[in-house]
Amino acid sequence: MGSAKYFITTPIFYVNAAPHIGHHHTVVLADTLHRVHKLLAPKQHSIFSTGTDEHGLKIQQAASKANQHEVTFCAEVSGKFKDLFDSSSITYTHFTRTSDARHKKCVRHFWDKLRQGGHLYSGTYKGWYCTQDEVFLSESDTKEVPGNPGEIQKVSIESGHPVEWMEEKNYMFKLSQFQDDLLHWLRSSENIVQPSKFQKLLRQWISDGLSDLSVSRQSSRVRWGIPVPGDDTQTIYVWLDALANYLTASGYPDVGQVWPPDCHVIGKDILKFHGIYWPAFLMAAGLEPPRHILCHSHWMVNDEKMSKSKGNIVSPVNEIEKYTADGLRYFLLREGVPHSDGNFSSTSVHRLLNAELADNLGNLLSRCTAPLVNKEQIFPGHDKVFFKEFTRGQKLLQEVAELPDKVRPRYLEGNIYLGLDAIMHVLRQTNALVQDNKPWELAKSEGCQNLLHAVLHTSLEALRVSAIVMQPVIPTIASRVLDKLNIGENERNWTDAERSNIHQRSLAVENIYAFPRLQAQRASI
Repeated sequence: MGSAKYFITTPIFYVNAAPHIGHHHTVVLADTLHRVHKLLAPKQHSIFSTGTDEHGLKIQQAASKANQHEVTFCAEVSGKFKDLFDSSSITYTHFTRTSDARHKKCVRHFWDKLRQGGHLYSGTYKGWYCTQDEVFLSESDTKEVPGNPGEIQKVSIESGHPVEWMEEKNYMFKLSQFQDDLLHWLRSSENIVQPSKFQKLLRQWISDGLSDLSVSRQSSRVRWGIPVPGDDTQTIYVWLDALANYLTASGYPDVGQVWPPDCHVIGKDILKFHGIYWPAFLMAAGLEPPRHILCHSHWMVNDEKMSKSKGNIVSPVNEIEKYTADGLRYFLLREGVPHSDGNFSSTSVHRLLNAELADNLGNLLSRCTAPLVNKEQIFPGHDKVFFKEFTRGQKLLQEVAELPDKVRPRYLEGNIYLGLDAIMHVLRQTNALVQDNKPWELAKSEGCQNLLHAVLHTSLEALRVSAIVMQPVIPTIASRVLDKLNIGENERNWTDAERSNIHQRSLAVENIYAFPRLQAQRASI
């Protein structure tokens, strides 16, 4: 894929609460891209980093509320994220916790690089701070809303969370000096941040002017974090600490580090941190900014914003129990388009999975491998002579052959749903071919073996290619399909999908169901 290594990341997730569906969407999207690259370049070394963000005032407060020490609280919630990722077969290579000694070493070194470069100074920060978001806000980023009876509450416009006025002597980062460099970076390519609307938004924010950024907090107020080297009266700002996790995963500051990342996968709520603060920090430290940022939108639940106050937080653990890990992955990637918010509802999950995984994919496999239809239990070879007459099958096989080239660019740009659109189109065409030719009747009729074999070959070839290119999205289900077709482990790379299966092969003996239909009652949350 153009370099010896591929490096993809998710943000590290804040441990103030258990994982929700938005966290899971981010990690599943990154995992899918990681799997795509592994299929395209099986011998390429890759790094896929994720983890948990465990410092800051919000964690202090959450641990206190739970009557736990911060160490215990963080370990417990971090474990929930890791357990979720492991149970979902997320192929991460690095799981970074900001409480790890290795990470603290990295952050201290990074701080010293910024200080030695003259990019930090001691100053007084006066302004609004949102503890829940761990973010500094300007007056224009806040608004007044009714609070307690007779009171007005100041909140963040973006999140709606309360803010408080803060005046502290902190270390400041000279962000204002990097305005031109940041704009030059964003203008160097239209594809640095995708979708393009988010790159335009970043350029607008930067063009409006940047103020220097407070990068520490008084340790008397925020003690749970990494002390500023040489000044234990200050704690390093949680976002500087957290963003440096990517350096930790890279091996920084040791020799042989992998840098820069090929892709940061993030949610739109943290675009400013990754598209302004982070590249500016890196430039100040003499490091390259990320090559690409894929920014996805958020999830609504039954057309409402997901929030604790509404009690509509969706737990991925619970949804996996209902729909399986692959079923949930498929829905999130099929419905979660990067450029606009998605809507999560049990009814839509149920309908989509039954229509596309149980019927379009699973039922096609069952029909074409059923002993009453496929009595020889074979994946028939390609009969060139007969296919000259079977023009409909020939046309469909051409669509199947073109499928990898259609899907690849969609996957690589992060528009997984468009790749799945193309796959589902081919599978619908294949189901129509089967329905119209009725192989269950051909199997009973003498003199119809050539047509039966042609229909089965076309259908099973569509399933083979579709399953190979769907492995990054639904790895377990795709593996079941390929197992039934008796496709070896060494025949499942992207290049194998680009080559036609010409020769006859036997099917696996075991009865395999790709994705059984969900019962109606399973649709309720």
